[in-house]
Amino acid sequence: MNKETGSAGFTSRLWKLFASVRLTVVILLSLAVTSIIGTIIPQNERPEAYLNEYGEFLYKILSAFDVFDMYHSWWFQFLLLMLTTNIVVCSINRFSALWKMLSVKNPSFNVSKFRNLSDKEEFIDIRSPEDLKRIYMPIVSRSFGYKRIEETDNGFCIFAEKGRWTRIGVYVIHLSVILLLIGGLIGSIFGFKGFVNIPEGKTINSIRLSNTGKAQDLNFDIRCDNFNIKFYDSGAPSEYRSTLTILEQGKSVLTRDIIVNDPLRYKGINIFQSSYGELPPREITLNFKNRITGMSHKKKVSFGQQFNLPEDAGQFVVKGYRDSYNFGGHNLGKTFMGILTHNNGSPVHVIMPVRFPVFDRMRKGNQVVSVVDYDHRYYTGLQVTRDPGVLIVYSGFVIMIIGCFITFFMSHQRLCVEISKSGKKSKVMVAGTANKNRFGMQSRIKRIAKSLRINL
Repeated sequence: MNKETGSAGFTSRLWKLFASVRLTVVILLSLAVTSIIGTIIPQNERPEAYLNEYGEFLYKILSAFDVFDMYHSWWFQFLLLMLTTNIVVCSINRFSALWKMLSVKNPSFNVSKFRNLSDKEEFIDIRSPEDLKRIYMPIVSRSFGYKRIEETDNGFCIFAEKGRWTRIGVYVIHLSVILLLIGGLIGSIFGFKGFVNIPEGKTINSIRLSNTGKAQDLNFDIRCDNFNIKFYDSGAPSEYRSTLTILEQGKSVLTRDIIVNDPLRYKGINIFQSSYGELPPREITLNFKNRITGMSHKKKVSFGQQFNLPEDAGQFVVKGYRDSYNFGGHNLGKTFMGILTHNNGSPVHVIMPVRFPVFDRMRKGNQVVSVVDYDHRYYTGLQVTRDPGVLIVYSGFVIMIIGCFITFFMSHQRLCVEISKSGKKSKVMVAGTANKNRFGMQSRIKRIAKSLRINL
């Protein structure tokens, strides 16, 4: 066997493999099983969460197979590519026979098949076949695009058909599935999803990818100009809004407010409002009360900057801030931490919960420190995504709707009206077939026969 023959044999076997419906079933079952796994195992969580859940040994095995980000894994993309190839080959393999039917200019009709139909309509007309030919042709033409007359030994037949092209409906659905798969593959390979936190007034040009944690450059800058948040009476946030500016080479090209479910889109990249958080304040207004003298002093200070206390009581510096602080099993909420240094040089740690201004009274000492006010600074949490295959996916959905409409609501219909002499009268037979919706075609035949009888 020469190389050319061997190559041709291999290509033929490969073609038969991808044209197999069994392969389609195997791939679909594999995708179904992997999708169930992807539903059970949360995707794109932090590695620490997986280590705590599965342990180090199982974590390494699952991570090696990209189970924690399986929809972007090479093997899942390979399954999608196999299914796409399988559908394409199956469609090509079966389309040649359909194309012969679609491309024929003068389709063949066998009147005996129509005569053998059980649901045909028959009646007697008093006029001659020639008169009926002139009357019936316009009636048939109103409902069917193609029609022709064939002479018979005892009269003639009017053959007509419509909707031959509707047989491609299943191939339109195949095309839509192919577009969905290709769009999904393009998005999986060339797209990304990540997160970034931007403090008010700051600018970033990269994000952290959800699946790998690696940095992803955006090729433009995003600046958070402002962040606003509104609260319900209960204290829960009702709306948070970010004012973002897109910069190219340092120049502003677009400024827009975004809220949840109303993203900013730029150069194929979607920027969603995802979360928010509070930053350590830059300025805090503190109250110092001397237990001995009873005097209170308010002072606005900078975060991290040491200053002298009133009444020469020492030095104080605000060193820390937490959104929540646990003390004795209770959450104190937003809390500042400071260090009070007495004149004798002994430092004391001071805890200052915002909601509990008298909390520092529990500490022994002459000075009681509490927070009066502070400047509220927020960062905006953004989800940034890019999916270059989304337009292809949308096209696939639209084409699938069209294909389903053609497949389920339209049909290829063939009609035969046979007129034959019966003494001085004419015998009329009306029969028809359809590749789908047989009962609908029976009703249509009755309506056509009724419209022909009206002309008696």
